[in-house]
Amino acid sequence: MSHDDFNFEPIRGLPEQLPDDEYILWQGAPDHRRLAREALSLRWVMGYFVLLTFWRVGVSSADVPFSIAIMHSVPFVLSGIFACAVLYGIAYVQARSTVYTLTNKRVAMRIGAALTMTLNLPYTWIGTAKLDLKPSGHGTLAFELIGNTRVSYLMSWPHVRPWRIARTQPALRCIPDAENVARIFAEAAETRISEPRVERISQQDGNAVAAE
Repeated sequence: MSHDDFNFEPIRGLPEQLPDDEYILWQGAPDHRRLAREALSLRWVMGYFVLLTFWRVGVSSADVPFSIAIMHSVPFVLSGIFACAVLYGIAYVQARSTVYTLTNKRVAMRIGAALTMTLNLPYTWIGTAKLDLKPSGHGTLAFELIGNTRVSYLMSWPHVRPWRIARTQPALRCIPDAENVARIFAEAAETRISEPRVERISQQDGNAVAAE
């Protein structure tokens, strides 16, 4: 029997129902293979253990036959496989538990495997967005926040732009068709920000303006 860990969500990826004037434009999640490579440095870890394996064989072959030297490298190979499997598993779980949402008013990010949280970023909080597009079409769309808005780097990792710790930039990491997603975001943000805002003022404020 299938089980949905997030069946308490009224709308997938969102903690509550949307207002009547808000609607979803796009939803997606990271590609777990690319998340493992780009966010968790899987290839670097793999290369590190490959170098250790060759080094161990080279050192041992100076004292023992080559067949025995190869056996000396087995612990390094097994350690490398285990480390890469752990990183791949973390990336898979992170991607599976993540839902990125673009609406006509905000960016919503349901993130976290063990401790799930939802980041709500109204377009009025976002100053600029930067797209890191890969040849495959995958990419990362990072948001530079304006004003006093702060997001925890540790709590949001790996769904942030790397090494932007002082001013954390939340990001849609390793998403497919990233260029199209960036276009949807740009159009929605431009429309939202250009909308006129009507604010209600009190009678006292109204009198004060009239007196001027």
